[in-house]
Amino acid sequence: MSFLRSLFISTPLIALSTVVMNLASMVLAFFDRSGNSAHQAARLWAKLLLAESFIRVRAEGLEKLDRHGNYVFVSNHASFMDIPAILSTLPQQFRFFAKKSLYSIPFLGWHLRWAGHLPVDRSNARASLKTMSDGARIISERRISVLLFPEGGRSAHGLRGFKEGAAYIAIKAGVPVVPMAVVGMRELLPMGSIHIRSGRVTVRIGNPIDTRNLKLADRMDLTERLHAEVAHMLEGSAEPVLHSSS
Repeated sequence: MSFLRSLFISTPLIALSTVVMNLASMVLAFFDRSGNSAHQAARLWAKLLLAESFIRVRAEGLEKLDRHGNYVFVSNHASFMDIPAILSTLPQQFRFFAKKSLYSIPFLGWHLRWAGHLPVDRSNARASLKTMSDGARIISERRISVLLFPEGGRSAHGLRGFKEGAAYIAIKAGVPVVPMAVVGMRELLPMGSIHIRSGRVTVRIGNPIDTRNLKLADRMDLTERLHAEVAHMLEGSAEPVLHSSS
């Protein structure tokens, strides 16, 4: 029954919502080049996807955030539905870093470009460094937040080691970095699956970590701390054994 619901109800509704909301976000972005209106459309899209998938998301720790503050958010990444869960939860305007290849996908790529999200070319170290520097500049100049998945992509099992990009951006921009954990989404939509199960997910938000007194040379220590914080928030969940960050 769950598979039939996913196949004949959730999947068609998700496809329709994605096309409609991407078109809406592009229209909004044409009139609002800041990307803020497109982000609001994306937040509505996220809530629609979760409702259509019969997934309920509970947030823990929102009170730790200044609604008007800007941050570097860092989260584990186990499922395509992680982004809708986070979009539906965080009150901040934020942009995220996406693989460059996603920008060639119709509708999705158009939205990413018009909304001001940042493409990452993982095959080119120099281009990746420029993207991180652009992210730090956007935070400082536009007073918005950014979201990164420092594992470098979705993880099929456990929590992989973190790359240093998030720590680099947070230190360079001088803003707090916030560890987060999306708990339970892997069980509802595992990597490689198209069968979306209904259920409950928790988005846990850790304490913001001040970076104002840190130097870029401290980014490795900060990265290890972030990994430990996210791993701790995943403890007690159904997540597999965590991997070392080394």
